[in-house]
Amino acid sequence: MLADFILRLVVAGILGAVIGIDREIRAKEAGFRTHFLVSLGSALIMIVSQYGFSQIATMQTVSFDPSRVAAQVVSGIGFIGAGTIIIQKKFVRGLTTAAGLWATAGIGLAVGAGMYSVSIAATLLTLIGLEFLSIVFKSISLHTTSLTYSTDNQENLVKITDKIQQNKQQIISYTSEKELVGNSLFIRVNIVVKTKNKNDQYELFHFIQTLPDITVEKME
Repeated sequence: MLADFILRLVVAGILGAVIGIDREIRAKEAGFRTHFLVSLGSALIMIVSQYGFSQIATMQTVSFDPSRVAAQVVSGIGFIGAGTIIIQKKFVRGLTTAAGLWATAGIGLAVGAGMYSVSIAATLLTLIGLEFLSIVFKSISLHTTSLTYSTDNQENLVKITDKIQQNKQQIISYTSEKELVGNSLFIRVNIVVKTKNKNDQYELFHFIQTLPDITVEKME
């Protein structure tokens, strides 16, 4: 029995690390160590849930539901997942990593229950979701581009918005601030645009650079 428990922990750790390596390669917030620990910990909790209270369960005066312990993993993993989600300048980052951690916890629970085939299949499907689907839908997915520029020529603002509309791109947010520098009034604009691909992003950046009296401060 002990050897079987150790095997479950090892398999859970390996499967979690496999998913984590994908996140590590992409320099995400949670890497292989985090996924390894989440899967390993989930498997351990499942083992404890199934076998750790066997003596208490035999008592006639005790009503015991072993699934309640493992169920808390689903709730607890939400705190770790929330820690990987970052809201930065109206961008939400880390949702995929958080979902991956949630799936990894489920894989750990499955391994802890001795469901090796299901856990291996879930690992493969998770990797397909993280890598293969992103490649398949890359051509049709939209890219979010954030641009910050400043100018003292208000005509440039109209030219840029007209260019975006001509390219059938979508403006997600648009903020501007006015600043008096000497005798000139500068307008600092931060705009977030949805583009079809990287080429559209670079084309928009190049167009803004060709306009007179404008300075591009940041593009991401």
